[in-house]
Amino acid sequence: MWIYLLQGIGYGFAAASQPGPFQTYLISQTLTRGWKRALPAALAPLVSDGPIILLSVLVLTQVPEWLQRILYVAGGVFILYLSYGALKAWRNFDEHQTSPEISDHQNILKAALTNMLSPGAYIFWTLVTGPILLAGWRESPVNGLGFLAGFYFTLVGGLAAIVIIFGTAAKLGPKFNRALLGISSITLLGFGLYQLWKGIMG
Repeated sequence: MWIYLLQGIGYGFAAASQPGPFQTYLISQTLTRGWKRALPAALAPLVSDGPIILLSVLVLTQVPEWLQRILYVAGGVFILYLSYGALKAWRNFDEHQTSPEISDHQNILKAALTNMLSPGAYIFWTLVTGPILLAGWRESPVNGLGFLAGFYFTLVGGLAAIVIIFGTAAKLGPKFNRALLGISSITLLGFGLYQLWKGIMG
């Protein structure tokens, strides 16, 4: 089991540290709401990844290309929506303004939706971690569970670290905070346009 546990830890760290729409969403939430309110969103993969794993391992390896392109387009549109929200927060930035109250439950669900609509998560589980999970499970369910435990412990911990790091950086001042918020909006815009291009052009 230890081999699969260590592999899970390694891939969990890679998934957390790899730049993507979900990580950018966490950063934008941290800058607009503060790290304490954004921190629960780091738990979103625990909500969203169950269906992603099932689809990736059992279905997505056999679906036609046109369905993959639809996923890219849907994800791109949603990420553009998130970019627009971050842009509005940047334009209307007020260091003395209190952020709208959003429950932790709502924040986790929105973050989970961001993750579920990102094709990167499906590709990751289809091409990288899915085969390892299946191999371990076929040897022994304990191996598969060990891989999942190592992966999600490290992934959630890494995402929480991102939130805390950017939350601390935001304390450098409102101008720095606003600049980081603008960068996150532009980054989300880039991810959204790229996914639309992938979906339309193939």
